[in-house]
Amino acid sequence: MDPSKTLASFLGGEVHVVTGDITKQDVDAIVNAANSTLLGGGGVDGAIHAKGGPKILEACRELRRTRFPRGLPIGEAVLTTGGQLPARHVIHTVGPITAIGKEPDASMLAACYRNSLALAAEHGLRSIAFPAVSTGAYGYPPERAAPVVSETIESVLSAGSPVEQVRLVFFNENDARTFLKHHKFTITD
Repeated sequence: MDPSKTLASFLGGEVHVVTGDITKQDVDAIVNAANSTLLGGGGVDGAIHAKGGPKILEACRELRRTRFPRGLPIGEAVLTTGGQLPARHVIHTVGPITAIGKEPDASMLAACYRNSLALAAEHGLRSIAFPAVSTGAYGYPPERAAPVVSETIESVLSAGSPVEQVRLVFFNENDARTFLKHHKFTITD
């Protein structure tokens, strides 16, 4: 059972801002805020690997062996099975790291969302759930991420993406409220 709570929706109901556990989202794909090794880590990455089971790690190891021997580059996205998750697939993307006192890399953060949505569309997926990529341990300021994320999603969906539902999943309500205060969606519901 997914106890997610919807706080707001945008773009005619195509985008929902929710609080909850991303590993419990019943969508075609959830996005993993992965590290470049693709071999698991902390936070969202660790939770997805733990709850999704060994098939996700097996698929990631195969990607490392065949396509990304040096690791997944920042901003790129790859698709694996969802293993034991409600979502059939996991889209792994590596967000930019923002060092204290440094300017966050908006173009790389936008690439994470744009490439994840493109990959979902390429595979005929209609629903996708994103965590707040790069805003945790990677240090991207959440209030600076919100406009980048919202503008990127709106741009992709407005261009005719076949993706019909995007969930922005925040683990706690304070993070969701920060997003809602700083987003740049032009069409609200």
